[in-house]
Parts: sequence; structure tokens; C-alpha cells
Amino acid sequence: MNAGRILVVDDEALVRKLIRTCFEDDGYVVDEAESMGAAHTALGEQKYDLVTLDTIMGSENGAQHLQSIKAKHDVFVIMVTAKGDVIDRVVGLELGADDYVAKPFHIRELLARTHALLRRKAGAAIDADPSPVTQLFRFDGWLLNTGTRELSHADRGTAELTTADYNLLLILLKSSRRVLSRDQLMDLIGGQNWTPLDRTIDNHVARLRKKLEIDPSSPKLIKTVRGVGYSFTASVSSE
Repeated sequence: MNAGRILVVDDEALVRKLIRTCFEDDGYVVDEAESMGAAHTALGEQKYDLVTLDTIMGSENGAQHLQSIKAKHDVFVIMVTAKGDVIDRVVGLELGADDYVAKPFHIRELLARTHALLRRKAGAAIDADPSPVTQLFRFDGWLLNTGTRELSHADRGTAELTTADYNLLLILLKSSRRVLSRDQLMDLIGGQNWTPLDRTIDNHVARLRKKLEIDPSSPKLIKTVRGVGYSFTASVSSE
């Protein structure tokens, strides 16, 4: 039995071959796409567990297609960015990427991140309650409905949440007034096999602040605890 099916999207044949070989050696079924057109065709014809998506492929910008992929398909996406290109990483995470690796990357890192994401999916399937209890969380004028995953504010309307936004917000709400380290947040979200220099959590927090805070540059709800992590400071009630 294989570990899952993966689509490798990259315009460099040698890169596709390297990634494909390593994934296949690890038990995955792998398909390749050399362009975004080919990627969309493959996704329309086949169910995939995960996509590795290069951000820049000639004149094509993979990040610009990410939102469409996430909207149409239930699939994890790992963005593959140029080394040190923080902008692409942040944009990718804001558009819904589940993780990223920077070129040149070690194949073990890509495998580790893939394993972490697919373990999270497997765990969610096992733990899923067929009749989940809906909870309502109220804080600072906001209302989060876990049944619909809708976040709304009486004066500011509805805020669109990606899966990563929702998961992070729910963790913060359930841990209100506690200081959570980046390690704890990564573990709770399900991002095993990360490195101390990984800025994924910081990017997730920055994106969530833009949706919650009146002034994201001077946050009042999600406070940074220097040298440790983050704390959700608002009073939270649930029902």
C-alpha cells in the first residue's frame, strides 16, 4: 500500500525527476506537471494528497494559481521558493499554502514536511466526529462559529479564514491569556519536523493579525512575547 499520491509541479525536468525519485522511493505515487496548465489538468483528472508547487516557472507565477488550487481541490500544497525570497513565502502562506521549502533544499526536509502534513490529514480523519459539536467563541466584538468556521464582527463584517488561519485562531482562543511558544504552536497546528529558524508561525500570526487587529502594526489581541512566542490577550467566552 502506498503512502499517498503527489503531484510535482516544476518547469525544470531535473528537479521534477529528483523529487519524483525520492518520493517514489518513500512509497508515494507521483505524477509530474511542467506548467500550471498541465497542473490544473492533472488536478482535474486525479485526486492528489499533496502538491509541490514551484513559485516561479518561466513566465508563470505559481503563487498566483495557488488560491485557485486550494479553492477547487482538497489538497495540501507545499510551495517551493527561491532561496531567501521572503515575499513569495509570505504571499504563498497568505493565499493558503500549507508549508514551504526554499531552494536549494535537502530532500529530507521536503519529505519530513510532507510526512507531517499527511500525518495531520490521517489524524484528522481518525479523530473526526461525524456529529461535531458547534462552539461559539466571542472576543473583542468577534464571533467564531466552529460549525461554519465563520468569523464575523458586528461592525467590521465577516473575515475570510484559510484553514491555517482557522486552526491557529482556534488554538489561541482555547489558550487565551497563556503564553505559547513557537514550538508549542507548531506542534498544536501539526507542523512537526520544523527548524528553530522556521518563520512559518510568525507568518501565520502576521496574516491573522491583519484580519483581527484594527492596527496590525500595534497588535492588541495577539501579543508577541519576546524570546518566547505569542499570547492571545483578549477575554474569550464560549458556548
